[in-house]
Amino acid sequence: MEIDPEQIGTAEQLVEQLGELYRRGGWSIHRLAEASGLSTGTVQAIVTGARGLPQTGTLKAFVTACGQQAAPWVAARGRAVKAAKEFRARVRVVNVPRVESTFVGRAEELEELTRALTQPPVAHVVHGLGGVGKSTLVAQWARTHLDAVEVAWWITADSPAAMETGLAGLAVAVDPGLAGQPMEALAAHAVSWLAATQGWLLVLDNVTDPRDVAPLLNRDLPGKVVMTSRLAEGWHRLGATVIQLDVLPENQAIDLLTAIAAGTDEAADKGLAGAADLVTELGCLPLAVEQAAAYLHQTRLTPVRYLEMLRDNPSVMYDQTGAGADGERSIARIWRISLDTLAHTPMAGRLLRTMAWWAPEAIPRTLFDPAGDAAEVTTALGDLAAYSMITLFGDSVVVHRLVQAVARTPDAADPHRQAPDIDAARDEATRLLHEVIPADHRAPADWPQWRALLPHIDVLASHASPATSTTTTARLLNNTGLFLSDQGDGKRAVTYHEQALATFERLLGTDHVNTLVSGNSLARAYEAEGRLERALSLFKRVLSDCERILGPDDGNTLATRNDLARVYMLNGDVARALPLFRRVLSDFEQSLGPDHRDTLTAGHNLAKAYMAAGNFARALPLSRHVLARFEQILGPDEPDTLTARYTLAHIHQSFGDLASAIPLFEQNLAAQERVLGPDHPTTLGSRNSLARSYLMVGDLTRAIPLFEETLKARERVLGHDHPHTLGSRGNLAHAYESDGRLGSAIRLYKLNLADCERVLGTDHVLTRTMRERLNEAGE
Repeated sequence: MEIDPEQIGTAEQLVEQLGELYRRGGWSIHRLAEASGLSTGTVQAIVTGARGLPQTGTLKAFVTACGQQAAPWVAARGRAVKAAKEFRARVRVVNVPRVESTFVGRAEELEELTRALTQPPVAHVVHGLGGVGKSTLVAQWARTHLDAVEVAWWITADSPAAMETGLAGLAVAVDPGLAGQPMEALAAHAVSWLAATQGWLLVLDNVTDPRDVAPLLNRDLPGKVVMTSRLAEGWHRLGATVIQLDVLPENQAIDLLTAIAAGTDEAADKGLAGAADLVTELGCLPLAVEQAAAYLHQTRLTPVRYLEMLRDNPSVMYDQTGAGADGERSIARIWRISLDTLAHTPMAGRLLRTMAWWAPEAIPRTLFDPAGDAAEVTTALGDLAAYSMITLFGDSVVVHRLVQAVARTPDAADPHRQAPDIDAARDEATRLLHEVIPADHRAPADWPQWRALLPHIDVLASHASPATSTTTTARLLNNTGLFLSDQGDGKRAVTYHEQALATFERLLGTDHVNTLVSGNSLARAYEAEGRLERALSLFKRVLSDCERILGPDDGNTLATRNDLARVYMLNGDVARALPLFRRVLSDFEQSLGPDHRDTLTAGHNLAKAYMAAGNFARALPLSRHVLARFEQILGPDEPDTLTARYTLAHIHQSFGDLASAIPLFEQNLAAQERVLGPDHPTTLGSRNSLARSYLMVGDLTRAIPLFEETLKARERVLGHDHPHTLGSRGNLAHAYESDGRLGSAIRLYKLNLADCERVLGTDHVLTRTMRERLNEAGE
């Protein structure tokens, strides 16, 4: 029988038709051979493009080359066309997990995944912290894009064995006739099928090692592969792109919590009281939010109560899941797996536990310099970042706050969270901070470093307790309190100094020199806060102890005596302050020399005392001498120099020499704004004094705006009740009165008098001044 090549088609067309059936699934080599009457070897050669078989020309030439009769091929072609039509109508092969109806948000991330999967390359990795929702995101995306593929297959790929099992399942799904073959053969068949077939999506979930998927991804694949992994590194070797998945925005985390916990859309719309605080505490991590919400729904607890339980008993709550949930999917257990993987880098766990005691963001990488060998530390940080436990930047580190919370919560069943290791990590976090804080809290060049470290000191201090604090903790808090006090943050400074003193007293006793120094620091913080009576009482006690224990001429004794004299003067008791200042200056000159910083500071204080006593003849030359020596020794812009220049200007002002005072105030204010900043308490003091000088010469157009500006700044920086703020308010009222704005002045006097009586007491000098000015104003 003659064969009409035009009627039947070319060999190339037949090869293409049979190959399509094979590639698109449902037709195995054996099934095609049975349908066409050809040998399995011939069909295998056709669909895999084996060498030696013609790919072009007539069907007759092809059949002749294969040594087959033409008639079976005619029938095979007809059956192939029919089978192809049947295949297109078949149900797709899909095993993508069902996504909970409570899936919220992630619109931008889904769009990013869509864009990635419409572009080369074949493989893409969604990575992020355990529990951040990588698998959920990919499942949601896959479920909404099934129309674009014939086969969507999901494989848990956390080990080579799991990978092989998943591939074997795919082989049987696309060709049920293969069931019963060895696992290895089925996996190989699936890989061959993926390489020869188009129109599929393969999800490899929770890949822990790129080497496990390398044999597959190194092939030329015509489909799309999406992987999820906690590991961020190593994918470039496989030509895969990486998509970073972060935690939920707060509003979406609240939506997720309320949708699950409330149980109904109507209840969810009403929201849950305390939901925002709870999701913030959970760091908006989807898995943590889901588990908390399920627990709330199950127990009918409120978010407020759950948060209380979380803080009271974190080890239980972080390992808690709702009824019916996978017990192995708790936050604590998921992260334990990541640290198990990093067991080859012991420092990784150690550093993570250390970071748990600091603020979660902007951890300076210099903090790790004293932690150990630089290469070892860098490797450990890199490994933690690779598994998304931390995020590395050029000069800083970020760690999720929930990772921190779990890492500092002991669990006897978790080798990475043993109580002794966590205690050691807290002490290490304290030591590292103490070693990198600047030596001199007064040096402006070091203030940026102080400000970078302060958030981490604050967090460490918030976790400190009398039972766990060490002498290193106390020294760190004491030094930090000195910086805070100089920066005008007296409230925090007092808290830190009180913690430090209590720790020194408990560990070293009341007579130890560190305890005495700490007591002096606390008294200075009280002074800076305007709590002069408490400062005076504590200075007296510390001075008595210093004289008894250290001797009358010890440097700490002299410093405390100088501080006590200063508080006497601030409290208006110049008669007691002057002899103490004279004695301190003489002692410092003998023990330290005339040009020592402490000696010059004592001279500066004595000049102020002379000014307070009205002794202009002694105040002015002493103040000029101190300023000249500071300028020569420290430089014109050093903080002590700026303070000395301010005092000299103030002396001129006090004795009515405004022509000399105003240029000094203006010069000094410009320098302070440049060096200290416009809102530094010392800068605000200079601005207030300059405004008073303008007022004294009758220049109200410059005085009033400067007073108003200073008052707003002091209210913002120091608070409404700080003595300096009360002084600024009184000055502004006096300026209004001088400008003829009597109504505004009286209202401000009344307000300020009430505040002075409440804060300072009825007999304080500022309270008395406000009362007198109010009476003079006619009220």
